Amino acid sequence: MAPRVVGIGELLWDIYPGGRRLGGAPANFAYHASRLGCAGAVVSRVGDDPLGREALRRLSDLGVESGAVQVDPRLPTGTVTVTLDPHGHPTYAIHPDVAWDALEWTPALAEAAAGASAICFGTLASRGPRTLETVRRFLEAAPPGCLRIFDVNLRQDYHTPERVRAFLKCCDVLKLNEDELPQVADMCGAGGDPLEELRRRYGLKLVALTLGSRGSVLQTAEGRLEEPGAPVEVVDTVGAGDAFTAALVSGLVQGQDLPTAHRRAARLSAYVCTQEGAMPETRDY
Repeated sequence: MAPRVVGIGELLWDIYPGGRRLGGAPANFAYHASRLGCAGAVVSRVGDDPLGREALRRLSDLGVESGAVQVDPRLPTGTVTVTLDPHGHPTYAIHPDVAWDALEWTPALAEAAAGASAICFGTLASRGPRTLETVRRFLEAAPPGCLRIFDVNLRQDYHTPERVRAFLKCCDVLKLNEDELPQVADMCGAGGDPLEELRRRYGLKLVALTLGSRGSVLQTAEGRLEEPGAPVEVVDTVGAGDAFTAALVSGLVQGQDLPTAHRRAARLSAYVCTQEGAMPETRDY
């Protein structure tokens, strides 16, 4: 049986000048995990509206489990307005008061948590107090040995130092990018070598740092692994970090050694940068 890899949090539509694409870091993560041989699943909430119904159909078409996606009778499906600069780097306007802000703890979510081999979560979904509490309960309900991945995903002002520190106490793996590292290090008072300091202070198995075109770094108790960047023609960097996390985590739960999983994560992330949208058609990297 394929390991069940869950993304919990925001499921939304990224609205580009030329149209919309399904997204949200947990959904991007689950999609890529499913393409890499895992049972990728999304735990989120959409509105009882055309965008919500289209999101559920799209997940089904992509082969992503959506049984734990709730339908809200009042709040709309989430949307984000995305603007790309000439280099393909995005700016997000994340709209408030949407369905994924009201994720409820239910027996279906308890069942999803109990069957998870890995769970990925971030700070954005924690902007709503109900969803924040549900994410916490979901992590607590996961079985022993489940890998908990905190992809910090700092967006706008939808995070606090207190929440970041609390989530660090709930995870086994921390993933962040080069812009987020100094912010998280400052929130936690991690000086010197911040990757090792964060890993040691919070008892983490692994800290993953992505550096854009310069590659990526993994910090473990045994030392540091570096993977150089691959030169690619960048079209759109949206979702590249989620693809990296999904490939790394998929490799770990499938029993790959860390260098192999790291290389696959770097290759997939680079490929996603050459495509439009966060969920392009892929092969097994």
